[in-house]
Amino acid sequence: MDAQLIAFTGVAAGMVALPGADFTVVVRNALASRTAGLATALGVAGGLLVHTALAVAGLAAVLVTMPVLFRTVQLLGGAYVLYLGISALYVVRRRVSEESRAPDHVPPAPPQELGRSLRQGFLTNALNPKAPVLFLSLLPQFVPEGQPPLPRTLLLAALVVALALIWFPAVALLVDRLGRWLRRPRTARAIEGGSGVALTGLGLALVAGPLLR
Repeated sequence: MDAQLIAFTGVAAGMVALPGADFTVVVRNALASRTAGLATALGVAGGLLVHTALAVAGLAAVLVTMPVLFRTVQLLGGAYVLYLGISALYVVRRRVSEESRAPDHVPPAPPQELGRSLRQGFLTNALNPKAPVLFLSLLPQFVPEGQPPLPRTLLLAALVVALALIWFPAVALLVDRLGRWLRRPRTARAIEGGSGVALTGLGLALVAGPLLR
């Protein structure tokens, strides 16, 4: 039994399941529809695939050791997450305005386009500047001494992506299963508003935060 692989699975599972921008975007889009939620989940897994591939190729080391490049990615990621948060808050404000004008008839939210959901999930994860640092520092710790690093690192990277392909679609399906309750106007507004605040806060933290070293 490979004790290191088991230990890595536990660490990676906790890392993937940790609430953050990825989780928030999946939940928000899953409220629109199950298809949108699943597409977002696949996009997040695609972003993780990029990070793990970069770590395996050693390119993450270049990103981490070049402060200007790292800061650029940090700003891009923060700006995108901030955009998602402000967009969510705008949607809540618009719905409240529509309900106040016509409380007896509120038009349903337009369906989330599949490509847009996929893109949102992918960019939210791929533009996360902390991921390269995490993978670059984590993966080598679970390569046994004397073993060729490339095959082992590929296995670990594939395991991270596989866990994401299990966790995020499961979150999307759970939200859809609870959809009758979660899509009630008041509940939906609360979740949309909460996700907007969370994403806006995360975006501001990335944009204004100090450069990681």
